[in-house]
Amino acid sequence: MPSAATEPADTDAEILADVEIRVLMEAIYLRYQHDFRAYAPGLLRRRMVQAMAQMGYRRMADLQHALLREPAVFGRLLQYLTVQVSEMFRDPAYFRALREEVLPQLSTWPSLKVWVAGCSHGEEVWSMAILLHEAGLLDRTIIYATDINPQALQRAEDGVFPRDRAALFSRNYLASGGKGSLSDYYTCAYDAIAFDRSLRRQITFADHSLATDAVFSEVHLVSCRNVLIYFTPALQDRSIGLFRDALVRGGFLGLGSRETLQFSAHAGAFEPLHAQADVKLYRRLPDAMVASTSRRRTSSSWTRQ
Repeated sequence: MPSAATEPADTDAEILADVEIRVLMEAIYLRYQHDFRAYAPGLLRRRMVQAMAQMGYRRMADLQHALLREPAVFGRLLQYLTVQVSEMFRDPAYFRALREEVLPQLSTWPSLKVWVAGCSHGEEVWSMAILLHEAGLLDRTIIYATDINPQALQRAEDGVFPRDRAALFSRNYLASGGKGSLSDYYTCAYDAIAFDRSLRRQITFADHSLATDAVFSEVHLVSCRNVLIYFTPALQDRSIGLFRDALVRGGFLGLGSRETLQFSAHAGAFEPLHAQADVKLYRRLPDAMVASTSRRRTSSSWTRQ
């Protein structure tokens, strides 16, 4: 057990490291207009330790000096600061709920727009395209796939994944209620699988930051899963506000299994859709219902006073 005398030094070192990271994030924002300042401190700390080790920098000051002068260094660092971990039909129960509960309601609209926010390498985007295809809705749907990482967006657009992941993808697809074989949608070549380009025709890939950008389209479904957990509460609220503004009345929002609207300032704009605890699906309420809910809360607050 460390002695009491060593604890202040350890704490000082941690504080100094956090200050250096905050200064670096500010520099990134001013130089490249990418805003990581409201990302969870613990995430940034872990990612920066990994990035510096892999990129060969011993001091944060040296990394900052290079980053401000060499855009290529920022390009490399961006791969560590953004989340790139996903899989097709991840959390199959979520996709089953979309298939059985959400898509039948979306089918009542003559045309659809779906926003996959923070799409990373595209696993969820291609999963969504297959889901819509099997529901007979893809031809009248535009899928917006957005991320802040241009290299990730390019990989997502390519629709090419390592062949050794195909078995996992297939298991998830079947568990989500898939109607055939996932292999019907891709071809194999060497050590990779490439998804059918007919699915790609309905997908628009675009750079978009939940931290700095505004809503760009009115949509019927937003799927943003396992992204908000890396944000501070303030940035989570900003993001959910964007989703609220983007969704049509009666539209749907899907979050990751560890994410919730419970403590959001925008929680009153949504109602939970699914009873299963690990499937986070919500419906956007009409403005009249939101106002009514707000009035009831205000009245209750006055009563308690």
